[in-house]
Amino acid sequence: MDREETRLRRSPFLVRDAALQKYLQDMACKLAGNHCPDVRVYPVRTPFFNASMAPNGMMQVWTGLLLRVDNEAQLAAVIGHEIGHYLQRHTLERLRDVKSRSAFGMFLGMFGLVGLVGQMATLAGAFGFSRDQERQADQIGLALMRQAGYDTHEAPKVWDNLQLELAAMHGGDPGLRNPLFASHPGSAERGDKLRELSAGDEASYVGEAEHRRALAGLQTQMLEDELKRGQTRETLALLNRLVERQPERADLLYGRGEARRLRAADGDLDLAQADFQRAIALGSEPAEVYRSLGYLHRSRDDAEQAREAFGRYVEKAPAAPDVAMIKSLL
Repeated sequence: MDREETRLRRSPFLVRDAALQKYLQDMACKLAGNHCPDVRVYPVRTPFFNASMAPNGMMQVWTGLLLRVDNEAQLAAVIGHEIGHYLQRHTLERLRDVKSRSAFGMFLGMFGLVGLVGQMATLAGAFGFSRDQERQADQIGLALMRQAGYDTHEAPKVWDNLQLELAAMHGGDPGLRNPLFASHPGSAERGDKLRELSAGDEASYVGEAEHRRALAGLQTQMLEDELKRGQTRETLALLNRLVERQPERADLLYGRGEARRLRAADGDLDLAQADFQRAIALGSEPAEVYRSLGYLHRSRDDAEQAREAFGRYVEKAPAAPDVAMIKSLL
């Protein structure tokens, strides 16, 4: 495992943001208590909802998870869950259950070759925790949240939101269809149980503003990565929810507009243009909104408006890697 951790530290998928790494490590330490020295958290640029923890204390937190949680308490619910697995040695038990050397190599690859979701899906059946272990980790995670002063009422919201997002793509309970969650209790059951366990707790620290600040420098990148997943229904379900919560966020309006532009179903281009214009009106729009607006006008054969939008993109992002290509469209 130490060798795999070394590979992870060198991986191009590792998010090398010192402030974010400290934010995540400090949160893990609050939750882990005396086990803090044993836990090392690595943010990984992968646009899927996931976190995982190896038997040696190496934890990955994927950027897709960071994008989807609304506040620090919700993130603490997931990190606390993974620490629960670690404290109960669940991952070590699964490792001991591995029968073949090839499967063992795949298990190590899960931690070393980050971002390979197909590999994660393959491993889910062979190395997934039992549902009892998942329930136990949820209970421990909730207890760790409580001890650290986090609002435990936020924990079930993580699974409620995820269920809504994936149901937009698959219908029904996504936990029954998504291989990353196949071994977990159903999302509805999980949310209901966490609500039951937290029912008597008083409201406490949520940390929404702190969470936003920690991710401020990564938001546009995370949105771009989410759009590249190509799962437009899921992405729109996610962004509709985020825009509803934070209508003042120009970057979220850009992301939703771009998802609609890329899908280009009936009415999508009009809705996309409205989102882009709202983002611009807020005055804090990312440069990418002008590039997308240029492509939208170009698809409608409005050459003049397209050139104007592309020109604004070049002006606002002169060092962007695609500037030369965009200039060729002016």
